[in-house]
Amino acid sequence: MVGIVQEQHPNRTRLFMQWKQMGWPIMVDSLNLLGVEVVPITLLIDELGVIRFRGKLESLDAFLALDATAPTSQPPTVTQPNLTKLAAAATTTEAKRRYAEALYLWGDEAELDRAIATYQKALVADPGHGSTHFRLGVAYRSRYDSDRRQPDDFQRAVEHWGIALDINPNQYIWRRRIQQYGPRLDKPYPFYDWVDEARHDIVARGETPAILPVEPRGAEIASPAKQFAGDATASSSPDPEGRIRRDARGFIRAELTLVPAKMAAGATGRVHAVFRPNNTIKAHWNNEVDDLILWIEPPTGWQVDSRQLSVPNPQQAVSSEERRIELEVRSPNNFSGSATLRGYALYYVCEDVRGTCLYRRQDLELTLDAADKPVS
Repeated sequence: MVGIVQEQHPNRTRLFMQWKQMGWPIMVDSLNLLGVEVVPITLLIDELGVIRFRGKLESLDAFLALDATAPTSQPPTVTQPNLTKLAAAATTTEAKRRYAEALYLWGDEAELDRAIATYQKALVADPGHGSTHFRLGVAYRSRYDSDRRQPDDFQRAVEHWGIALDINPNQYIWRRRIQQYGPRLDKPYPFYDWVDEARHDIVARGETPAILPVEPRGAEIASPAKQFAGDATASSSPDPEGRIRRDARGFIRAELTLVPAKMAAGATGRVHAVFRPNNTIKAHWNNEVDDLILWIEPPTGWQVDSRQLSVPNPQQAVSSEERRIELEVRSPNNFSGSATLRGYALYYVCEDVRGTCLYRRQDLELTLDAADKPVS
């Protein structure tokens, strides 16, 4: 018995297997190469390696009663592809797709740039190919989780997953990938709320839990909600006159992502805000004063679940970790076109080991597009 999982982050599958003490192998199909629209499915394979049935396990008796007949041709032996030869042969749209898939599956992190570029070329020739949009989104998200990330990789991933789902709205796998990072009103269940329990149980058994290079957080562990909880507090702007000096040096790099990439009228979305110290100037957080604060100014007619959010400082005096804040927004019932979500972050930051420590403000903007507006 072999399992196949449709998962963006394979190490999470490894932790789950360790927790449940699963002794059989699990293969990972992050790109959805199987083309499945719903899960679970069962593939029944005979001793000759021929797939005799694809469906539900109730068909096992009928499968066992089959007489094994040899296939007319033997399947090719699976070996690591020659990326150089695939690159030379990538002259058609389908060949470009195969080359991009090979780059993603067999290349290292440096090949993600080439995989993304190749998927993009395939989409120029066939922009309506849903699977290519989905797989390009997977590649963007993988690069986002690496040291080679580009500032808009996460947003690009969400955009292409959304386009793929528009092309085939029946695709369960693609829909779940967006919901994993999306708002609570559109969430069928908490995706990774089991992680803490798994680690606790594994440690209790005297084992070391599998390491997760990308920790699930925020939307990935949030529970579904039945109604939008708007901010009913009477909070006021911490810098109403804009007197705090701006972060002109770029000590902190901020990045905002909206999930889903486009919103229908009266719908909700989740904003992911990430703040990273600028390593090129050896910037780091000063944790001896106040926490990082994010203040949100929603557009007219919009709602947010909280206008002011913060990230508590860790115990050490200085640190250089990335800091994340997530919030949810709701569009008005007559929303169309575009709107702009504005806000700012306030934080204490220092340059280099003996550099000056400053209190700075960074103004932020995020474009909110309606669902009927094409993604560029």
